[in-house]
Amino acid sequence: MEGIFRFADELGPAKIIHVYEPSVGLKAVLVVDNVAVGPSIGGVRMAPDVSTEECFRLARAMTLKNAVAGLPHGGGKAVIYGDPKMPQENKEKLIRALASSLREVQEYIFGPDMGTDERCMACVHDEIGRAVGLPREIGGIPLDEIGATGWGMSHAADVALEYCDFEMEGARMVIQGFGAVGKHAACFLAEKGAVLIGVADSRGTAYKPEGFDIAKLINLKKNGMSVVDYPGAEVRDPESIIDIECEIWIPAARPDIIHEDNVHRLNTKLVIEGANIPITHEAEKYLHEKGVLCIPDFIANAGGVICAAMEYQGACEAAAFQTIEDKLRCNTREILEGVACSGMIPRDVAMEIAVKRIKKAMSYRRWSLFSSAPRFV
Repeated sequence: MEGIFRFADELGPAKIIHVYEPSVGLKAVLVVDNVAVGPSIGGVRMAPDVSTEECFRLARAMTLKNAVAGLPHGGGKAVIYGDPKMPQENKEKLIRALASSLREVQEYIFGPDMGTDERCMACVHDEIGRAVGLPREIGGIPLDEIGATGWGMSHAADVALEYCDFEMEGARMVIQGFGAVGKHAACFLAEKGAVLIGVADSRGTAYKPEGFDIAKLINLKKNGMSVVDYPGAEVRDPESIIDIECEIWIPAARPDIIHEDNVHRLNTKLVIEGANIPITHEAEKYLHEKGVLCIPDFIANAGGVICAAMEYQGACEAAAFQTIEDKLRCNTREILEGVACSGMIPRDVAMEIAVKRIKKAMSYRRWSLFSSAPRFV
């Protein structure tokens, strides 16, 4: 019994569901963490090495992210065990099977995440009608295509610079992970004057001190190549991305990339967390002590879920972008003002704000973690 409830605390999770469908080889986990504020929105992640623990941690990050962003949604997450590079036909079978198996879990709204995209969400929508991040052709706002998360990160970085000792113009930028989040963050920050000098994907690190042509990098990835195929770039192993000296360092891939054993290698002034849970709490404490400003994931990368929530409410793309800008700038400034006043690390300040809001919402419920009200979703 203790093992089953090892993740349980005062905030959740309300439900952990393991899904298995042998006819298509589906193995998946859904965690609905806390829906006191409203039905949960959280992406579907696909990777060979996902786990229930990772799913819970990501769901909790969504609970906090949605609360800080002031959205009428709680946190949830789904993970599928599988290679995201599998043939599209096989992936769609898994996605459709997962959607069908979770048809009755009304408090979870599907969204895209690492390894899934708007095409996958179209499959979910076709099966059960409960998804966000849909293609434009069926009325959605394709948040990965338009770079909603990267747009928000660029504004978080803009505000964070008010608390740093360098300017955006000419600032050296390094990005670990050059997928939907990383490439758009690179574009939006480059428009503000930053220069991308280091980038990594699963095949390695590419370093070019004079700066990359981001459009060429994106084209390489679009054609199935790696960042290490960029002409004239110095090629290093994937882990070497940590060692490149820069002003802005962005983790935009998997969890726990920076931890107690390698955080001392980071040589930067500002970290903008594009991925969810990319840096351990102890590593964030170390960075804070060393004077490195670290904007936590559920503040910095909230643009995607803000866009998803607005799509769910029927908003247009322009309205979503304006709301992301407003919320990210306001929230980043509120957190950093709290840091300046209290001396706490940014994550702890953000946690206090989020938990206070969640507990207030819980106090209005007959059952603190969930609701049985009609038309809850």
